Amino acid sequence: MASDRGRLLAVDYGERRIGLAISDPTGIIASPAGFILRRAGKRPPVAELVRRAVALEARGFVLGLPLDENGDDTERATEVRRIAEELHRRTGLPVELVDERFTTAAALRAIREMGGSTRHRKGDVDALAATMLLQHALARTS
Repeated sequence: MASDRGRLLAVDYGERRIGLAISDPTGIIASPAGFILRRAGKRPPVAELVRRAVALEARGFVLGLPLDENGDDTERATEVRRIAEELHRRTGLPVELVDERFTTAAALRAIREMGGSTRHRKGDVDALAATMLLQHALARTS
């Protein structure tokens, strides 16, 4: 039987939206947890991420690291690393960075394969990408 590892909050940090997913307390199942709209030119919404983590009773974070096709940092990857440090500093919770290069493409493909439309559902796609990111991270640690 699985132990109670606590809920993990996954963050798929995009240019316009931040997809969120949360695990069950045993760390086996990842579920979409909505998204946060980003405002152009504004600071990263770290306070809102902390608020969501508290509301969802998260005991840690999994952040998608947007590397380039060679596995090197991108400008957004550098920003995600700063956000990870800030989340850890503000909450004291562990933060894991996970390569997210293919999560959004996989989420779009999964929706299309199920016959769904992504039109007017970009936030749902981002939440699904975060879910896939989290499920990948959970599978690695189980």
